[in-house]
Amino acid sequence: MMGGAVGASVVAGMARANAPVQSLRPALRPKGFHRRAAPGVGELIRKAKVSGTVGFVLADVESGEILEGHHPEVTLPPASVTKAVTALYALETLGGEHRFVTRLMAKGAVENGVLRGDLMLVGGGDPTLDTDALGELVKGLKAAGIHEVRGRFLVNGAALPRVRSIDPMQPVHAGYSPAVSGLSLNFNRVHFEWKPAATGYSVTMDARSARYRPDVSIARIAVAERNLPVYTYEAKGSQDHWTVARGALGKGGARWLPVRQPELYAGDVMRTLARAHGVVLKPAEISDAVPSEARVVSFHMSEALTEILRGMLKYSTNLTAEMVGMAASRARGVAVATLAESGAAMSGWARERFSMPHLALVDHSGLGGASRMRPDELVRALIAAEKQEALRPILKDIKLRDEKGKVKQGSPVRVQAKTGTLNFVSGLAGYVTLHSGRKLAFAIFSADLDARAAIPAYDRERPKGARSWVRRARNLQQRLIERWDYLYSERG
Repeated sequence: MMGGAVGASVVAGMARANAPVQSLRPALRPKGFHRRAAPGVGELIRKAKVSGTVGFVLADVESGEILEGHHPEVTLPPASVTKAVTALYALETLGGEHRFVTRLMAKGAVENGVLRGDLMLVGGGDPTLDTDALGELVKGLKAAGIHEVRGRFLVNGAALPRVRSIDPMQPVHAGYSPAVSGLSLNFNRVHFEWKPAATGYSVTMDARSARYRPDVSIARIAVAERNLPVYTYEAKGSQDHWTVARGALGKGGARWLPVRQPELYAGDVMRTLARAHGVVLKPAEISDAVPSEARVVSFHMSEALTEILRGMLKYSTNLTAEMVGMAASRARGVAVATLAESGAAMSGWARERFSMPHLALVDHSGLGGASRMRPDELVRALIAAEKQEALRPILKDIKLRDEKGKVKQGSPVRVQAKTGTLNFVSGLAGYVTLHSGRKLAFAIFSADLDARAAIPAYDRERPKGARSWVRRARNLQQRLIERWDYLYSERG
């Protein structure tokens, strides 16, 4: 305390002994001083130590004026930033109020509660269908007076093309790259849990949701006496067969594994739920045809598309992007059979709609690393979308962070954007509202394609150096946004 008081008095005495002869009012800074004082783009990139290529564009939303850019015409993988384009594609094609309908249909007469014909679960392309929704369909079946089904139990996912994996280049056990179908359940993932037991491990596979946790028979897993590979997969008839390395299990844990036969997975879970309600169904069989004489006995409607897309952009769900993207392509009359064909259809739409001539997408989620996008063209699309308020209201709020990754509390700067991450690829694009209220659109892409190409096939889940590279790329994005707020809060 004494040291503090002495220090204060010394400073005060010095101030009195050297009283200024002029006013203490600061001199006006010359015009453009703040721009000269701000860290340069090259300086920020060098400090970030992001190898590879960095490209970005910043523009004023109201005027469309390009304020700043660095390699604006470079074409790089957009990763999950692709989902912003997918959202615009789906909204324009299907409409924000569009809802996907899953139907339970019956063929044949019902006598004394017995359906003397077939029961069919028909998918309508709902990417958010979960076990709870199937439970409601079963309740609707009973409410319709059906307590027994004598015929077949059919499952139909023909509303969309079947795809075994969103990106076959991903690790076989990657839950973010499941199969795609018009009938999908729980984002086509099955929950795998393991616990130490008296002899080895106890393992379970279930289709858990908020209200239900039914075991599944469509997916099986066995613990193998090995260290690597961690997982193996094999399709055996109507089942997904997995093995997991004992050496990787440790003290217990859980993760989601991808489903490769989604229609049978949904049928398996519904059969279990029906049994719990006293209705016995035969094992599910796939059928692509819906008999004209079949009638709806129960149905489930999804949330409105706008809300589905809000969730997709917040949680970056790949399956949602692929399903709504292919649904939009089919609604536009494009006969797509693969994700690549549908991605090409969306690229063609964006080229015409937003003048993005260099856009080349292989899917709707950005998981495929072969997709390419330019930051200048994306910013042009973002400005056009903002004039219709089509995208910004459903984008995720991105928190500003310091160089240690901690959230900056109370920052007046608001960022609404879509992130994108692949190994040695990082993107961020959307809108930033500066502390002055000025609204800008931006797109930042970074990629080290050489480092990405050098990743061995067995190491694609967590390759050496990829996580630290992405962390540095994200830090660069944050520093650029800080620079922009400093430079462009005032017009002119």
